[in-house]
Amino acid sequence: MTPAQLRAFSVTVRLGSVKAAAADLSVTEAAVSMHIAHLRKELGDRLFTRTANGLAFTPGGLRLASRAAEMLGLQEQTVLEVRQAGSGRRLLRVAASSLFAEYAAPGLIELFAGRADDLDVELSLHDPQRFGLLLAERTVDVAIGPRPATIDDTMTCTHFLNYQLIAVVGADHPLAARSGPARIAELRDQTWLLGPSAVGRVGLVPAVVRRIGVAEHNQRIFQSHAAAVDEAKHGKGIALAVASAVTKDLADGGLHEVNGPQLPARGSWNLLALGDREALPAAAELRRFVTTPRAIQAMLRGAGVTPGRFRPAIHVTLWS
Repeated sequence: MTPAQLRAFSVTVRLGSVKAAAADLSVTEAAVSMHIAHLRKELGDRLFTRTANGLAFTPGGLRLASRAAEMLGLQEQTVLEVRQAGSGRRLLRVAASSLFAEYAAPGLIELFAGRADDLDVELSLHDPQRFGLLLAERTVDVAIGPRPATIDDTMTCTHFLNYQLIAVVGADHPLAARSGPARIAELRDQTWLLGPSAVGRVGLVPAVVRRIGVAEHNQRIFQSHAAAVDEAKHGKGIALAVASAVTKDLADGGLHEVNGPQLPARGSWNLLALGDREALPAAAELRRFVTTPRAIQAMLRGAGVTPGRFRPAIHVTLWS
């Protein structure tokens, strides 16, 4: 079995079709089919058959699917560790939800990376729905964001920080003058100014939007949550913000909190990683460090990151 064959099969399993796998891998469908044919011949198993509803996997195909992701991940991790050993430096790859990355990651990364001169931290934004897959395939070493609905037995989930999400409007917005909670019908009909986390299905921001029932035509998505809040200051609509990040604006009167059904909302940030036996030492270190008072203080303080201490990776496109 070659890595190319395993990768072709693994992507076919994940996407559910040879055509989609070929597009994802930027190869022809014939190339994917050839790799799968070699696996079938070597293993003496059909692996899957095509049905009207998609692909139906044999017991052997299901077993190979889990092993393929694990083997490819171990290969990537081994290459990374060998390169690190040769350069004398370590690299910790952190996946984060957009809300955590914007509001809490800078302070945490600066403090954690500063504890070791040989450690680089690479931060990338990902949909929390993909955290488990990213870890299983060893694409990242740690994932931070909302708690997943289900957690694989090979992974650990460490809760470390609660936060409060509030709705805010500018001083000139009609809802700023309300003395009591807004009705859900009022909230539903407003223009909502939202950060990139609203695009996904997992997390507190999309959950609040769904519970209130905000129609898609009333949603405006910005490239950062800070940009959405800034637009709210000018009376353009309602924004959702982490309460600790807008304390000064609320005190100065630049923003006003809007209460109502589902508001304020409370969420938590969690660190997802492989078990200690499979995780990189730096990942295990961060899992222990993230719950310390110093780390919590750094995340709430929102300190900037020293250039050179952390290298941001290319981020996912938020919309077309």
